[in-house]
Amino acid sequence: MSKRKTIIAEDALVVLLQSKDQRGFSILYDNYSSALYGVILKIVRSEEIAADVMQDSFVKIWKNIDGYNRSKGTLFTWILNVARNTAIDRIRSQEFQNSQRNQDIDSNINVIDNQENSQFDVDAIGLKKVVENLRPEHQQMIELLYFKGYTQAEVADEFGIPLGTVKTRVKAAIVQLRQFFVQFGLVLLSAILDKWI
Repeated sequence: MSKRKTIIAEDALVVLLQSKDQRGFSILYDNYSSALYGVILKIVRSEEIAADVMQDSFVKIWKNIDGYNRSKGTLFTWILNVARNTAIDRIRSQEFQNSQRNQDIDSNINVIDNQENSQFDVDAIGLKKVVENLRPEHQQMIELLYFKGYTQAEVADEFGIPLGTVKTRVKAAIVQLRQFFVQFGLVLLSAILDKWI
């Protein structure tokens, strides 16, 4: 988390990427690699494989940036889906299956199932807007953990607070969100929160 992120408008970043400007790729990597790595690692459960998948993901993003459609979501949502799909493809591959032969097959299947079932477009369901109703410290936690792919330990480091405090605040934030969703009849969104705990 030590590297400072470059502040740039998303549209400007997309222009740089689509014009194959190397600065755009550097900014994209600096700003999003940590979040993508966190998501990939949760899927493949191996730091070595996660690093490899992340590299593949950025190559795909670079080669396919012209396929990004702003009307279908943010750039972050698009690159997150590229990374997630690349990770899922890797754990489905024969090479991965062979390397994991001695591990419990059910655990790999559960990882795939959980990832596929939990895929939803955060922007489409307006979840970010709802999160804005939380207390500032809760909002920051949810933003980093669930929209930027940080681990709880990384959030603790980022804010200089104990890991236990992070866990307590996250639980409190999720309780608040669930109450909000139930109050407004958003049962589906309430169910999604169960995947976050």
